[in-house]
Amino acid sequence: MSTTPQDLHVDARPARALTAKEIMARKGGTPIVCLTAYVTPMAARLDKHCDLLLVGDSVGMVLYGMESTLSVTIEDMIRHGRAVTRGAKRAMVVVDMPFGTYEESKEQAFRNAARILSETGAAAVKLEGGVEMAETVRFLVNRGIPVLGHVGLMPQAVHTNGGYGARGRTVDEWKPIIDDGKAIAEAGAFAVVLEGVAEPLARKITDEVPVPVIGIGASNACDGQILVTEDMMGLFAINPKFVKRFAEIGNAIEGAIEAYAGEVRNRTFPGEEHTYKMRGANA
Repeated sequence: MSTTPQDLHVDARPARALTAKEIMARKGGTPIVCLTAYVTPMAARLDKHCDLLLVGDSVGMVLYGMESTLSVTIEDMIRHGRAVTRGAKRAMVVVDMPFGTYEESKEQAFRNAARILSETGAAAVKLEGGVEMAETVRFLVNRGIPVLGHVGLMPQAVHTNGGYGARGRTVDEWKPIIDDGKAIAEAGAFAVVLEGVAEPLARKITDEVPVPVIGIGASNACDGQILVTEDMMGLFAINPKFVKRFAEIGNAIEGAIEAYAGEVRNRTFPGEEHTYKMRGANA
């Protein structure tokens, strides 16, 4: 293929990636724009428009057809983290710590987080968990590893929490989630992802947590938003309630493939303009 790395980046201006400190300073200001990225070409396209790119463990479901994120490995995350940092110049790149790489101890978390940052060039890691993970977050931050938290609906806890249903839809569910958000912020996280909670709870957490709260399925009350890029582009037939489809790329891809297949079968592709000619005396 003729595509070069230079062609992939839509904005050739020299750029400096946003830092954790700069993201933190956006609390209460212009909403923070975040999307997931797993490969270099997509990262390059997203970079111009996003403040933060998350190399999510959702890669397991989006690219590999897994039923959950639980089978994703640290090697998977490093591979895709490297790809995204090659395409991103301005956006802050954050890599998910996969299930089983940080829960055992804060020392285990540090070893794996340090490996992720050193081998990918990313700026931060994300881990799931609230009060029970605060000590680990503090341990990482105190040793120079920026952390993005994740509370509310936590996909890595899908089995213990009984599925992917929204949290905080009754007031008696609120306190543990609020405590989780506050604990992670107080431990030093520069921001917190809040997933799948009722709007009044999202508003309360955003008001009470001192760092930016980035919502996914948590209403526009948050300090920013994140979606899985392939969801918002309409690549999959199933559409979660909290996702707005800003395009129907899936239909466009299928239409292009159908057209290609038809032209191959009726021999109209490749055409004269796609065919190499002989040179010189043999022409």
